[in-house]
Amino acid sequence: MTTNVSRTMSASDWAILLLLSILWGGSFFFIEIALGSVTPLTVVLARVGLAAALLWVFLHVRGERLSLPPGAARSFLTLALLNNVVPFAMFAFAQEAIPSGLASILNATTPIWGVIVAHLFTADEKATPAKAAGVLLGFGGVAVMIGTDFLGQIGTGLLAQLACLVATLSYALAGVYARRFRAMGVKPVAVATGQLSASTLVMLPVVLIFEPPWRAAPPAPEAWAALAGLALFSTSLAYILYFRLIASAGATNGLLVTFLIPITAILLGALVLHERLEPRQFLGMALIGMGLVAIDGRLLRLGFLRRGSLSRSG
Repeated sequence: MTTNVSRTMSASDWAILLLLSILWGGSFFFIEIALGSVTPLTVVLARVGLAAALLWVFLHVRGERLSLPPGAARSFLTLALLNNVVPFAMFAFAQEAIPSGLASILNATTPIWGVIVAHLFTADEKATPAKAAGVLLGFGGVAVMIGTDFLGQIGTGLLAQLACLVATLSYALAGVYARRFRAMGVKPVAVATGQLSASTLVMLPVVLIFEPPWRAAPPAPEAWAALAGLALFSTSLAYILYFRLIASAGATNGLLVTFLIPITAILLGALVLHERLEPRQFLGMALIGMGLVAIDGRLLRLGFLRRGSLSRSG
């Protein structure tokens, strides 16, 4: 079944994208703190389990039920594997061996995979020259913002870096797969709740087998705080917004959030921690902005229309 979505984002779509970049930008920070005293698979279970519980409470308070049209349960399980279990486990494993900055660079390959996957598996999100150029500009902007500090780490921790790339491919597949819920009439809150509940059911036996909690030391207080922030802000709230964005603007546009994550992290550091912005960071932001403009397409179309009108009037 084909689900048509708008490829041009509205003002509310851009606002959601910006908020998502803040919520998911904090996830790398939360994960790094949690891994100080919690094993990787347990971090994933705590993240999805706590987030699922929060969403069930949210539905109960609002007096809503989780609608399950035919095929929804199986779709929730598939989405859970693609969007939570595989990528969360891959990034948790990777961040034990590589720094969060390098992980964030690799995370920014998600829109590149997204353009490829959407082109192959959708009818209304085909790749265009402008979209491909925009994705490459955006990725280049992320690399420029991070700087050359991490170039020496490329190639070290090879398995960890490959794990990050597997995670980003999985995110791209999930973004396209999640489009089906709009056609099924499942609301974004229900999609997030169903996905995270299925992820919890998958991760629970995995943790009990490979990381039994009775063999682990209790998490440190800061790890509990990090897990709470990870579940509430970077997972439950973030996925409600994400699935709303996909339903409105499509998978390719939804995945652009990974380009904005480094920008929000750097700007928050400047505003809250009074960190100094360097020229390369402004250049990187400019490249990302140019990439987003190319992918959105409206300013380019407006320019072509004006050029055409001027040539006709001349």
